[in-house]
Amino acid sequence: MDDDAAIVVENLVKTYGEGDAAVHALRGVDFQIERGAFVVLLGPSGSGKTTTLNLVGAIEQATSGHLKVDDVEVDELDRDGLTDYRRERVGFVFQFYNLVPTLTASENVTLVAEITGSDAEERTARVLDEVGLATRGDHFPGQLSGGEQQRVAVARALVKNPPVLLCDEPTGALDVDTGREILGLLHQLTRDNRRTVLLVTHNSTIAEMADRVLRLRDGELIGDEHVANPLEPHELNW
Repeated sequence: MDDDAAIVVENLVKTYGEGDAAVHALRGVDFQIERGAFVVLLGPSGSGKTTTLNLVGAIEQATSGHLKVDDVEVDELDRDGLTDYRRERVGFVFQFYNLVPTLTASENVTLVAEITGSDAEERTARVLDEVGLATRGDHFPGQLSGGEQQRVAVARALVKNPPVLLCDEPTGALDVDTGREILGLLHQLTRDNRRTVLLVTHNSTIAEMADRVLRLRDGELIGDEHVANPLEPHELNW
């Protein structure tokens, strides 16, 4: 096992239901991801990629297997330990922004900041500036474009300074130009902070900017490719 691995997955299995009705979402998946890597988990709908992300993020628990993230043995945690893990170790960015519509951009971020440490307002202002929204903090989600709302969602994930960022189709609801901007933002923030990013997508073009591409099909890992010359996000076109 690599001591510098941010994510270690060993024989991960996830089964929903029992008997003849059982659905085998993951069938013994193994991989390790080094710290600071930008990794794309690629596969068609139903391949198990979102299930993998949910297990790494402790949104769901595996049926069996071993999962270690940022030196935490996730499969050994109790309920309180899982809550602490989700709060401190991982940040989430989803396809749909999941912002509270009655709160401003700043308030949406501060809501997370307040439960993850002191200096919530200071950290909120800092991450909004990092994602390019320093002057938009007092706007409500309905007053922001789709790209701006996703930037707020990224800021909300980053305000707790997680070592691992989990992204589930983060450009799926955006047009191509805005999608490239969000990918560029994620890429830059990863490089600046040596943060590990695991990004789920069905869009093979996005994989061209990754350090590494993991390919899933029918719950099994069928490919693991290191990308020799990753493209810059602005070079992508789909």
